[in-house]
Amino acid sequence: MPLPLAVIGVSAIDALYIVAFALLIYGMTGLTGPRTAVRGNKIAATGMALAVIATLLRNHEFSGSGTWALILLGIVIGTAIGIPAALRVRMTAMPQMVAIFNGVGGGAVALIAWIEYRHAFGGGYPLRVEIFEVFGAIVGSVSFWGSGIAFGKLQEILPGRPIKLPRQVFVNLILLVICLASAIALCAGAHSQALFILGILVAAAILGNMVVLPIGGADMPVVISLLNAFTGLSAAATGVALGNTVMIVAGMIVGASGTILTNQMAKAMNRSVPEIVAGGFGGAVAAPAAAAGGEGGTVRSTSAQDVAIQLAYARLVVIAPGYGMAVAQAQHAVRELERVLEAKGVEVKYAIHPVAGRMPGHMNVLLAEANVPYDLLKEMDDINPEFSRTDVTLVIGANDVTNPAAKNEPGSPIYGMPILEVDKSGAVVVLKRSMASGFAGIDNPLFYEPKTSLLFGDAKASVSEITSEVEEL
Repeated sequence: MPLPLAVIGVSAIDALYIVAFALLIYGMTGLTGPRTAVRGNKIAATGMALAVIATLLRNHEFSGSGTWALILLGIVIGTAIGIPAALRVRMTAMPQMVAIFNGVGGGAVALIAWIEYRHAFGGGYPLRVEIFEVFGAIVGSVSFWGSGIAFGKLQEILPGRPIKLPRQVFVNLILLVICLASAIALCAGAHSQALFILGILVAAAILGNMVVLPIGGADMPVVISLLNAFTGLSAAATGVALGNTVMIVAGMIVGASGTILTNQMAKAMNRSVPEIVAGGFGGAVAAPAAAAGGEGGTVRSTSAQDVAIQLAYARLVVIAPGYGMAVAQAQHAVRELERVLEAKGVEVKYAIHPVAGRMPGHMNVLLAEANVPYDLLKEMDDINPEFSRTDVTLVIGANDVTNPAAKNEPGSPIYGMPILEVDKSGAVVVLKRSMASGFAGIDNPLFYEPKTSLLFGDAKASVSEITSEVEEL
């Protein structure tokens, strides 16, 4: 039977929306720092739950018992999949999780557009409604399929290197024209609506694949942020079409924040978003240099005992983490090393590059998990002036973001990209498994400098061994 909306009252539902959005926005302000992030996430989740409840109460369509059963079934299935997946995912796989969850949001928007056109549109709906709906369908589909490719590259199901087809830009342009032409035909009142909406979804799906395939692994953090913005904008557009306040507000927040973050990360790499979308950079597997005299020069190998002596008698040590730390799950070992050094009177700081790792804020998340004090995390612009007075910089799997070729080699693919200027330190110790290149697929001249020594092996084991040696000094 119908919900007693007269008893609840529209004003009460609107008030519930206001409370929900206030909690959502207030909760997101807590995500600006590790100390408040968990609480902020819980507050925002509570707000979103209230917004969903308000939407269900507001809708007259949810009056049949069958419809409510389907809604509850969807909630149960989503909960049964989402919670175990989030609890079991390893921190090294968090970028993949973010990519796939983001893609699911875009796919949901695309499905909503398809269902609405099948059951509702074409019967006197305002033109502005259809424009927003087809926009959501195109962008949501691109986001879903593009996120799938990003997931495949991060999970190494697909090659991390750029995958380009002949006349790639021309193919993408044709697909975009098909999407826009089908959208125009729909909004103009074409009779074959099912054909045109399917044409939009299929063309946008292929376009999503074609846009992300040519982008190399080095640009994946920016791609994830960009696709996240796409999902938010598509959800907001669909919210306008359906008159759904939750989708409008949440979608605009995600879209706006994702757009700002994408622009900031692109600037951090000294590249424009169009250059990144054009692809062709990152992920190539370079041939490993010889351990003692490769093309770039001579590599100096070291031991945990020697590194421990360097660190124990230093005044300032800077730790520059990268994806290698994530792979080895070495963040807790690094935190323990920091404690031991500080107990010996050594000042320790962490150098955080904006695009270190495989997703925005990857290093911050890992170090926060290990309870590293937030005031020790220094962003690139803040830590770079400190390297000239740093005795030892410990680089843990951060290949590309410490590569001096970005400053010194105009012909390098990363030339002009701001980096952590670890080469200005008194000494540099690099922890690596091998001499294989980073995700950008280019060699790092830092490894061959006289002041640099390399400690080969698993980062977690290496850091633990260094810690033990420091304690014995």
